Amino acid sequence: MSERRPSPYDNVARKWHALAERRRLHVIELRDSGRWRHYYTWDGLLKALREAADARDIWARIAGLAEGDPPSPAGVAFASERSDDWLDAELFRKAG
Repeated sequence: MSERRPSPYDNVARKWHALAERRRLHVIELRDSGRWRHYYTWDGLLKALREAADARDIWARIAGLAEGDPPSPAGVAFASERSDDWLDAELFRKAG
């Protein structure tokens, strides 16, 4: 199987990937802090989490990154390094 050849637009795609990851982490932060109740219904929050994760994965594929790879632009700092386990049973009990 042949390797993916680098594209001149990979750097741009990596920046969009980093932005999508920041958005995903922001929605996770809303969920974890309970502030999601100000902006979403529970179903709306789940939809936002799925959309953010999907966008991150799409940009990872476009940039030629593995879906689990962290964003690569230098100097990008994230508020959290939590896992993708956003369907944690404990959180469901708290929200219910």
